[in-house]
Formats: sequence, structure tokens, C-alpha cells
Amino acid sequence: MKLKPSRSIIAAVSLAFGLVLSSCASGGAGARDYSGTFIGYAWKDEAKGVSLENATEKVQTTLVLDRKGFIKEASLDFLVLKNGEWTSRLAEAESVSIDYSVSPMAAVADPYKAGVSMFKVQANDVMSLYAVGVAADGTVAGFIVDPMTRFQFEFKFLPGFDFNRPVSILTIESGLFVPTARSSSGGLMKPKSWTALAGQSIFDYSPYSHVLNLRGDFSGLSSGSSIAELLVAMGVLFDGPRAKAMAPVFGYTGQGGWAGNYAAIEEFLVGKNARDLSSLIDWSNARYSGAINGENFFGLSAVAGATTTVQDSYSTISGATVRVSRESSSYQRALVAAGILDEAHVVKGRF
Repeated sequence: MKLKPSRSIIAAVSLAFGLVLSSCASGGAGARDYSGTFIGYAWKDEAKGVSLENATEKVQTTLVLDRKGFIKEASLDFLVLKNGEWTSRLAEAESVSIDYSVSPMAAVADPYKAGVSMFKVQANDVMSLYAVGVAADGTVAGFIVDPMTRFQFEFKFLPGFDFNRPVSILTIESGLFVPTARSSSGGLMKPKSWTALAGQSIFDYSPYSHVLNLRGDFSGLSSGSSIAELLVAMGVLFDGPRAKAMAPVFGYTGQGGWAGNYAAIEEFLVGKNARDLSSLIDWSNARYSGAINGENFFGLSAVAGATTTVQDSYSTISGATVRVSRESSSYQRALVAAGILDEAHVVKGRF
């Protein structure tokens, strides 16, 4: 059974937005010096009782404030504990290599079993990653990590391929677009098989596939674009109808992966007065407040009409196209460290 949000929760959310007003009222306007560097965290499984010290994943926000509370610098990072060391999901891929002698083979969607890939990728995280290269004989090989399924889709075009053909032919069904590996199990779409997507191009998998071509390197591309246009957007150069030989290059679709989204949040924050911005999210929105429980955790349950995800991939929220509830928690805790917000008013995002 889903519970209605209590009056106390709604009051706490309202207070979190009103608190900034009282924070500058005591002692008179400008009486307090807010200058300094302040760090806040959100971490995985906090809702299960895991402490920050025992966390394996965390979002870190660092704010540099001036004496009046204006944000001079802002830095966000997503850190993952691997082999006893913290690594950043924001780090750019280190290398991509291609074995052109390999023919890609599809993975089994469910239960998952990896297929055969042409690529070796060294990266902490491959969200939104794409790569392409051209062999000496003109063979083109590339991949795009689809944001909906989180699978790596590969293509291979042999010499003589007609690159003026439309992207719409790059389908699983045609054999020209092959889902070889799953990068994450957390995709919006979790296909049981490839049947439903077999005849579609990557730009048409979901109504939310616009995250690929609304902004960034693939901006303006569609299923009607030519394959040559797609390859040029990925970094390929042509000499007439033939692709020029080139070592593998890579990039990130949409907003630019983790690094691009976090940079957008940082840009949004700089210049704002932290006393006037108590959260990255407007928690007074009933669609969001209806998913906050009695312990101020967001997304564990929701009343009718509410959502457990805070995301706007069209217009962005605080600059980002990705989900931002955990980033907002991290930001709020930086405000706690600065003495601007009380811990009791931190809305703990879904992590």
C-alpha cells in the first residue's frame, strides 16, 4: 500500500526552501561570513543503513563560497570504490582499440550473455560513449552505447559500402547494428529479447531516445540521416565515397556522459547565492514531494501521481539531463557543511 506524504514531510520540504530566508535574517543581513570550501556527500545504500565510511559509491559536491554565500566554484564527482581505491566515473576513457578481423555477434538479452565484440575499451564508465575507426583498406568499425538499453551496439562496413544509405537500415534485423555487450543493467529499457527492437534504428528505440540527438555531437541526426552523416559526426573523414584510414577515436553522445552532465550542474551553480538555492530540485513540486517518506528519503515509495525519478532530459534540471536526486542530496550536504541548511532538511535522493 502506498502512503500519503505526512503533513510533517510537506512542512519539512517547505521549510527547506524557506530556511534560506531565516539563515540571513539572524544577526542582520551580511553579518555572517560564509566564505570557505565546503564538501557534501550522497552515497549508495544510505537508505539501507550503510554509512558514508562503508559506502562503495558516492557523489561528492565541493562548493567554494564568498563571504556573502555566493558560489565562486562548484565541483561534482561520482566516485566508485574499486579494488580498495576510489575512481571517478567522470574520467574519460583511456583507450579504444579495434580488431577488424572480428565479426561482431549479438549478446543474449535475457538472461544476459555477452556476444562477440570488435572492441577493447579501457574506461571507468562507458555511459554515452561512442567510438569509430577506419582500417587501411577502408573498413569502418564503430559502436554507440545506447542510453535506453545500455547495450553497446556495433557496426562494421566493408570496402565498397554505400555510405549514402540512411541510418534507418542500421538495425539488429539487418545485421548491420549488433548489440554485443551490456554496459549496465540499469537501463530504462530491459529487453527480454531483440525482437521488439529488431527493425528500428537506435534513434527510434524509445520516446526518450532524443537524448542521443537533441544536443551534443549527434545533434540533428535522425533515422533519415545518411550513414555518412552519422560517421562524420563520430569523427570520420571522407575522400569522395571512401572513408579515410584513421586510428580509433571516441566521444560521448548527448550532454557528454557523466562529465558533461556534472559540468553542466557546476556551470548552473557558479554565481548563485547558496543561501537562495537550498536544493538542485524544487521539492515543493507535488510529483516529487509525494515520493518523500517520513525519514526524508526520496524514491522508495510514492503516492498516486508522484514519481520516483527526478529527471528532465528535454529542458534539464539544474543543467543536467540525467537523474539528479542524489546529486541534489550531495549539494544540500555541502550547504549543511557551510551552516546554511540543517541535516534534518536534506532530502536523501534515490541511490
